[in-house]
Amino acid sequence: MIDFWAAAIALLLIACALLAWPLLSARGHTARPRRAVNVAVYEERLALLEEEYKAGRLETPGWEAAKAEAGKALLADVDAEAGNDTAAPSAAVKGRRVTLVVMLLVPVAALVLYLNVGGLDRLSLSREMATPASSPAEMLSRLERTVEAQPDAPDALYLLARTYLSQNRAGEAVPLLKRAAQLAGRPPELLGQWAQAMYFAAGRQWSGEIQALVDEALRGNPNESTSLGLLGIAAFEGRHWAAAVSYWQRLQAGLAPNDPARAALQTGIDRARQALREEGGSEVSGRALRVQVRLAPALAAQVSPDDAVFVFARAVSGPPIPLAVKRLRVADLPANITLSDADAMQPALKLSAFGEVNVMARISRSGQPTRGEWTGTGITAGGGSADYVLTIDSPEH
Repeated sequence: MIDFWAAAIALLLIACALLAWPLLSARGHTARPRRAVNVAVYEERLALLEEEYKAGRLETPGWEAAKAEAGKALLADVDAEAGNDTAAPSAAVKGRRVTLVVMLLVPVAALVLYLNVGGLDRLSLSREMATPASSPAEMLSRLERTVEAQPDAPDALYLLARTYLSQNRAGEAVPLLKRAAQLAGRPPELLGQWAQAMYFAAGRQWSGEIQALVDEALRGNPNESTSLGLLGIAAFEGRHWAAAVSYWQRLQAGLAPNDPARAALQTGIDRARQALREEGGSEVSGRALRVQVRLAPALAAQVSPDDAVFVFARAVSGPPIPLAVKRLRVADLPANITLSDADAMQPALKLSAFGEVNVMARISRSGQPTRGEWTGTGITAGGGSADYVLTIDSPEH
């Protein structure tokens, strides 16, 4: 910090010099005596009168009178200056005092302002961060001071929160991850971390708020790893073995072949499968939803036989992307279809990997599955295979 203060002092000295220069210059100009000016004016006036006299334009009595008048004016100016000379030293002293006060106040005011609103703490911290920390405690202290100095830096908030989580201080990590997610625009990765911290801070108790965060994260990224891992943990601890296997398999499918996390996930999957077998259960496989899709008679005149019909199945608690989808035409209705893993839009998101799902149908004149004109009332399908009837009868808003 010595170099910083040396540079600051040098700049203050330059500022004081710049302030003192016009003050001293002004004082010198105002203190200059007027006697020389008055004498010069008197001599110039006499020279003009003499020219007039020699040219014959001024008579001798007038010439004498004019000289006398000029002399009286000079004496009056000299007397006035003599009276002012007694006040001049006092004015000079006051000018010097003002200069000294200004030169002292400027650096003091600058120092006070910088210490109160400047970034001295940030400068000190940045220099400290340039050297490796000698211990984990010192690194934690640096992170805490960084967040205090820069409360709107998402990266610093995230690093401090992750450090707290590694120390089993989830309650302190929650507000940091919440602020980091909000500042960063609520990316899925931070939402998953936030939900995980809330889960551990609540003593591994699931809540609606945690579910909402996980749902939002998976809507943004169906393969968001922290959310899938958290869902698997919650399912395992709730003794929902099949769901735990499903979530962890989805997470495992998105990892690189050489990722060390694959082995840990496989251990969890094997334990969940063992517990499932011990309880006499089995993993859901080959799930199929048999759906009869109908068109309400009142809509027959408002649709075209070639309009596209999409039938979807979405997880009640999970990603928004359809788990299974089939395309028909209005001319095909009524139709009996089967939604299964074969109709999955993504290999990692299969119908058999989820419990309850919502089934709906949509008529789209443009052929776009994401928007249409008419929709079927959604029905909720439980786990396993079953038969359902779905009627398209409502306008889509």
